[in-house]
Amino acid sequence: MNTDFLLSYHPLIIEGMGDYDPRDPSRVALQIIKGLKEHWVARPPQMPILLVTQGDPYAEKGISAITRRVADELNIPRAMIFLDADIADYHEPNADHYKVVHKVPYSQLTSILNATDNGIMVELTRRVSERLEKKNTARKALKMPNLAEYFYDFAMLQEVAKIGLKQICGALTVAHTSHDISPFSVTSFYEVGMDMGRIEATDMVPFAK
Repeated sequence: MNTDFLLSYHPLIIEGMGDYDPRDPSRVALQIIKGLKEHWVARPPQMPILLVTQGDPYAEKGISAITRRVADELNIPRAMIFLDADIADYHEPNADHYKVVHKVPYSQLTSILNATDNGIMVELTRRVSERLEKKNTARKALKMPNLAEYFYDFAMLQEVAKIGLKQICGALTVAHTSHDISPFSVTSFYEVGMDMGRIEATDMVPFAK
C-alpha cells in the first residue's frame, strides 16, 4: 500500500479514553479544538491537517465520538492506522470508518520505520514491554489483575502510528482528551515515544484543566 499521500498532510492524532469516558464528547471536542487552534497559532502546520485514528470502534462517548466531532468541526479528512489481521483480525472490520479516506496497516509503518530508523522497532518493543511489566507489577501491589494481553498490541500501535507518521510527514500534532491520564491506560504509553526522543513536547497539545 502506497503511503505517499501522507506527504501532503500534517497528521493529527487524538489519544484518550474509550467508551468508558463519561463526559459529553461535544464539550470535550470543543476543548480540544480550542487547544489545537492555540497550538497551531504558535506552530502553524505547513500542510493541510489529516486526523488519523487508531481504529477505535464507534461509541456514543469516548475517543471515537470525540474524533468525529473534531474532524467535522475543523472540516478535515480522516485516515486510519489499523492492526493487521494476523495481530487482531477484528480490529479493522470493527473500526469506525466515518469519513475515512485512507487506511494504512500497522505493518506498513513498521516496515518504513525498520527501513529508515535502524533498530527502532527492537527498541520500541523492548520499552513498551518493560513499561507494561512495570505497570503490572504496580497493579499486583494494589491487588489488581494484570492488564489485558491486548494492551501490548495497542500500545505498540499507538506509538508506531505517531513515530511513523512523524518520520514520513516531518511533523505531527498529538492531542489528549483528558488532563489526568490513568497510568493503567493505553494512552499512558505516550511517554515511550517521548522518552525515545521521537515525539517531542512541542508536538503535544495537553488537555487544559
